[in-house]
Amino acid sequence: MTRTSVVSGLRLHHEGPSGHVALKQEVAGALRRLALPAVLIAAAVIGIGLLLTRVLDTSWVATEDRELSAELAAGRSSDGNEVTSIFTLLAETPTIVALTAVAAVVFRLAFQRWRESVIVVCAVVGETLIFWLTTLLIDRQRPRIPQLDEAPPTSGFPSGHTAASVAFYGSVALIVLWHTRRAWLRWLAVALAIAVPLAVGASRLYRGMHYPTDVITGLLLGAAWLSTVGIRLRPERDRR
Repeated sequence: MTRTSVVSGLRLHHEGPSGHVALKQEVAGALRRLALPAVLIAAAVIGIGLLLTRVLDTSWVATEDRELSAELAAGRSSDGNEVTSIFTLLAETPTIVALTAVAAVVFRLAFQRWRESVIVVCAVVGETLIFWLTTLLIDRQRPRIPQLDEAPPTSGFPSGHTAASVAFYGSVALIVLWHTRRAWLRWLAVALAIAVPLAVGASRLYRGMHYPTDVITGLLLGAAWLSTVGIRLRPERDRR
């Protein structure tokens, strides 16, 4: 039986089944709800990649990509290099993995159930799987300008840092919005969920790691997957 209590504006939920059984149920349910949408989103992202690399590779879109990347590289400064390095760190793989693990533990302890933890993990893992699949099928070279970071062996399309930042910071923001009525906390969660991905994407452009269309597609991928996870996994009793 589920009991709901209100503590300082935060709704705490206590689940009936044992933790292990409940976790298995949550994961199984998430896989059922997210499998088809994941395939559709992956197909859409791959389609955009094919369009950029096979159809628009000699168009004005490609020209704008190259010119903007060159302009950003020409305008670099030591301060800009330092700031963008910090923003990039917010979406590095070790950072996202560590933050996801911490968020999963905190949400489990706070809400006494697995749903919120599963949502964060699904948001990050699902985005990562779609990203990896896309990079296997779309081979797009990174900008031909001096790059400030070591280029991973994956394709430059889409921006994995940008997509991962949307998935993680956005999923945390959704859970905060669902469970608190404190205005300052809600505004802070939304501000971070918007500002961090934009800063990460801009930093990846500045540091020569991606073209603008790579970052835009990363934002679209993260937003589409985050929306899907939020809609498909949000508990019915928390809906308004």
